[in-house]
Amino acid sequence: MKEKADIGLIGLAVMGENLVLNMESKGYTVAVYNRTVEKVDTFVNGRGKGKNFIGARSLEEFVVSLKRPRKVMMLVKAGKPVDDFIEKLIPLLEPDDIIIDGGNSHFPDTVRRTKYAESKGLLYVGAGVSGGEEGALKGPSMMPGGSPEAWIHVKKIFQDIAAKVDDGTPCCDWVGEDGAGHFVKMVHNGIEYGDMQIINEAYHLMKELLGMDAFEQHEVFKKWSTGKLDSYLIEITRDILAYKDEDGNPLVEKILDTAGQKGTGKWAAVTALDLGIPLTLIGESVFSRCLSAQKDIRIKASKTIIGKKPAFKGDKQQFINDLEQAIYASKIISYAQGYDLMMEAAKEYNWNLNYGGIALMWRGGCIIRSVFLGDIEKAFRNNPKLENLLFDSFFKNAVETAQESWRRVCATALENGIPVPALTSALSYFDGFRNDRLPANLLQAQRDYFGAHQYERIDKPRGEFFHTDWTGRGGSTASSMYQV
Repeated sequence: MKEKADIGLIGLAVMGENLVLNMESKGYTVAVYNRTVEKVDTFVNGRGKGKNFIGARSLEEFVVSLKRPRKVMMLVKAGKPVDDFIEKLIPLLEPDDIIIDGGNSHFPDTVRRTKYAESKGLLYVGAGVSGGEEGALKGPSMMPGGSPEAWIHVKKIFQDIAAKVDDGTPCCDWVGEDGAGHFVKMVHNGIEYGDMQIINEAYHLMKELLGMDAFEQHEVFKKWSTGKLDSYLIEITRDILAYKDEDGNPLVEKILDTAGQKGTGKWAAVTALDLGIPLTLIGESVFSRCLSAQKDIRIKASKTIIGKKPAFKGDKQQFINDLEQAIYASKIISYAQGYDLMMEAAKEYNWNLNYGGIALMWRGGCIIRSVFLGDIEKAFRNNPKLENLLFDSFFKNAVETAQESWRRVCATALENGIPVPALTSALSYFDGFRNDRLPANLLQAQRDYFGAHQYERIDKPRGEFFHTDWTGRGGSTASSMYQV
């Protein structure tokens, strides 16, 4: 009879299997359960054979096998399955036992579930886990939040299994109350959408504008992976472009150009709209996936709508150098917008987020890991109250240095009819952010004209509102002021 387990995990899909193998390799005994119990037997007698696993064939058997306070981690599909398991677990658990959701749950659900679990005398953790299958096995980035009292009980396990940066610091720390962990993971995934879209636009430009094949592009990404763009996504793009199908041709060119998504990028964009934060690059990245999914109608449009055909006449190597700068500058904007969203959410939900610490959590194990994140951590270490990454001297100088290359890339793409929504939206944000006067004065006049929504004046104190009877037929009654 094995000793009782240190932690238990529900959900033996690939991520779940790899995560428990990671836990066991660090010296922990792990109880495992899956709704389809045959998977438990297959795992315990397969990848987990001879290791410190306790296979349970029922939830009751699973819970009994755990040390107190019991730590029950779920890696199941977000939404109703999480709620269903919580309801099944509550009658089996005792006060101060801990339920951990390690899936990609939407943060408002985690806020609700934390309150619900605590009302039952339990503790709850919503932990964002990033790194894919390999990260789960070798060390993911983990972003836990929820009931603060739970952290002392899960900290050692989580930090033992998490990825480590060069000095041994684990890519895992407490994020904040209730839904903070899943919120930070949502922003991480939104930035991931943005990084991927930026890279895809670079690939598209090199292919359609410069006429480069995948193997030639591989050499460019190989060089970029050793410089300031060094990151996991650049590295895997390098490898993908070099991968040959059975006939020796690049496999990537045989993959249908319709992108999928699981919703986390959309959640980030919608939350930004709710909080009034201009998350423009990530929003465009989500819409780009939506446009790619409209394959049939795009095929029809390609046969009926005439547009500009690419015809590059410049210096090819100079354009590639400019493209590297454009990617770098756009990446800075994406992170600046993501951090802006986290800062606003911290105010809205009363979270005390450690922004430099979040960058450290993302430096290893996760999909957006890159050398770039060390510069973000340093920026917040130098100024914990930094309002926007673009106010940090490193990032300010970087985008100022890159902007001429960035503008040339965007202009060339637009002149040649190649869509670059992420690169151009990032540049538009940069230009809007650095301007002290935007045309919203006309917009407010329009709103006041048709809806009596009022406006402020530059020659009067802020907070004082005015209405004009623009037509002479409207009178002096104005709408009440409110912001959505």
